[in-house]
Amino acid sequence: MITRRSLAAIAAGSLMLPALARAQANGQTFEMPRAGKRDWAAQVPQIRVGLLGGENEADRLGRWDNYRKLIEDTFGVPVRLYPAADYAGVMQAFAAKQIECSAMGASGYAGTWLDTNGGVEPIVVPREIDGSIAYVAVMVVRKDSGIESLEQMRGKSLAWADPNSTSGYLIPRSELRNGGLDINSYFSRTGFGGGHEQAVVAVLQKQYDAAVTWASGQGEESQGYTRGNLRSMVEKGMLDMNDMRIIWKSRPIPNGPLVIRSDLPAAFKADFRQFHLALPTAHKEIYEQIERGGGQGYAEVTHEMFDPIVQLRREEAAERRRRS
Repeated sequence: MITRRSLAAIAAGSLMLPALARAQANGQTFEMPRAGKRDWAAQVPQIRVGLLGGENEADRLGRWDNYRKLIEDTFGVPVRLYPAADYAGVMQAFAAKQIECSAMGASGYAGTWLDTNGGVEPIVVPREIDGSIAYVAVMVVRKDSGIESLEQMRGKSLAWADPNSTSGYLIPRSELRNGGLDINSYFSRTGFGGGHEQAVVAVLQKQYDAAVTWASGQGEESQGYTRGNLRSMVEKGMLDMNDMRIIWKSRPIPNGPLVIRSDLPAAFKADFRQFHLALPTAHKEIYEQIERGGGQGYAEVTHEMFDPIVQLRREEAAERRRRS
């Protein structure tokens, strides 16, 4: 059984990353792939990019449109954005081979990997501002609620973000359970907000007392940290951190990967990997748009980094079967 200690060690970067990722951390600059249509275009005539739910559709399409255009200009094939209503939508699209790639949380990737029998693989994960490849889940409440600690959440309501979210469901549930808290009786009720942004909005509108969401955990809390849902909502004018209080943080969680289908040509995978490793330097503004804040680019990873999350998904599924 996976332990909190082993999960934290993996998230903090104790796994040996591939040489390419280590070189990037040491300051190597990657060049964008040369522009032009590739031989793999015969097998991949278009690139369909899945966009996770959790943010309103107009904002998602706006944030990702320059990224779409850049891929199109670089590889000479049409690129389409497919915004899903929730995380499950992207997972199902992968299973049906309706998309080629998507940025996902670790839990969503693990679930998709299980559902497709290894039909997807990770290629890169974002690096935070200090170079690490981990972030945190946080529980937020309104400051005027009078709630100042997790202990004061007894008998209060809690909004999860999405059942396939790592920071908005899987990890908070696992850590709270491992801390001896009976989720089914501790809170007056729990429910799903419909995504990270929507869960925080539900707290602002007093529909729930608290919500869990994701943040880099670095930088100024008053600004929503350097990256994450809180930072994105602050920048869009949807949230003033002076109105919120963070009452709980998780241990480090592995950053979610950029995921592609395993059956795609090796040459496509190599080009797509190089494109993303070069993106933060070559097109900093686009990189910051899609990552909702700054960091130190990307690190190349393999499936093994997410083995503990796969195990947690299996345990969560077993727990649901016991409850049913």
